[in-house]
Amino acid sequence: MIRFLIKGILRDKNRSVLPVAVISIGVFLTVLFSAWFKGILGDMVDVNANFSTGHVKVMSRAYADNIEQMPNDLALLEVSQLIDSLSAEFPTLEWVERIHFGGLLDVPGPDGETRAQGMATGQAIDFFGPGTREPERMNIPSSIVRGSLPDEPGEALVSNDFAERFGIKVGDPITLFGATMYGGMAFTNFTVAGTVRFGMRALDRGAILIDITDAQAALDMADAAGEVLGFFKDGKYHREEALQVKTAFNARYEGDADEFAPTMIRLNDQKGLDEYLTMMDYVAGAMTFIFILAMSIVLWNTGLLGGLRRYNEFGIRLAMGEEKGHIYRTLIIEAVVVGIIGSVIGTCLGLSAAWYLQEYGLNFGAAVQGGGMMMPEVFRADIEPEAFYIGFIPGLVSMALGNALSGIGIYKRRTAVLFKELSV
Repeated sequence: MIRFLIKGILRDKNRSVLPVAVISIGVFLTVLFSAWFKGILGDMVDVNANFSTGHVKVMSRAYADNIEQMPNDLALLEVSQLIDSLSAEFPTLEWVERIHFGGLLDVPGPDGETRAQGMATGQAIDFFGPGTREPERMNIPSSIVRGSLPDEPGEALVSNDFAERFGIKVGDPITLFGATMYGGMAFTNFTVAGTVRFGMRALDRGAILIDITDAQAALDMADAAGEVLGFFKDGKYHREEALQVKTAFNARYEGDADEFAPTMIRLNDQKGLDEYLTMMDYVAGAMTFIFILAMSIVLWNTGLLGGLRRYNEFGIRLAMGEEKGHIYRTLIIEAVVVGIIGSVIGTCLGLSAAWYLQEYGLNFGAAVQGGGMMMPEVFRADIEPEAFYIGFIPGLVSMALGNALSGIGIYKRRTAVLFKELSV
């Protein structure tokens, strides 16, 4: 019977073309926007985690109280021992040390005298450690505009906008003026290995990236770091597991009154991200629900109109002796078949568009910049397993429900008046 119904659907364009087209469009929009909302939220989390917050962050209590000032005089000491302890106790996370610093970059001229100066925000990461994933985590290789990654100590990356503003070229020397951990003046020379552009104005205005060992030597921070970040090894942020790690770690130092004792916070606890992520979850869920609801109403009406349009057909079939229940069942099965065809087409189209947005994204530029959070200029989709089935909710269920409601009229038809209707 299914084979017979499929032939009828394919041969009767009124029963297939319009319903399938409407279902495909509805499912396409549902899949696309669902994946895009997920991608926007995921990008927000990843950018902030990789560049600033980590999935969890360890620092001294005094540093945490003044974190916006990047107070390296309140940094953690004996960091290598702390990382070994964290790795043993929480093996599901990868632990890395970071140093944030500010300073003045001096650009010398051909005669060695100062040619230009500018304020810069610096970040020290592990460029040279065995098996380090820090450059990839911060997407540095793909962000290089000129030059290359540092190959040896004493080399640095600077933001491309900063380099163009002051005429800095690859291979040029620059001098970092800053403050040591103990309040003294720091003067350190670096060679520009390359320039980078991250697509985030907060970083592209003026940034310098150096190796963690260079920063420790320049800022007199031997075996010290401002922050130790933890990242889940699968690359995903797990809120509840992060909370468990945070609670277990802080419980170890609960009785320690030293202001330099380490403390741990989650990504949610930083820069107002908890409220933002909660809001984004609600917004993404609400928008997805609205699209599903809207598409469900449209497809319900499509099924309803399709059933009503076939009122005379049902009358003929009843007059020929076909049972009402059989007609009703075939109507529902046809709706399911049409719904499956439209949902498959719409899902394929939606996944194709979502893949494009996942690979290339849409650039919103300066419209998303500003505030305490780092935000990417390019918003991308994120194709997760639910994208493969979420479109079937409006595409299949609503179509079948619309036909089911319209088909109730079949049971109200009276055989006694069928020939009178057909003769009109």
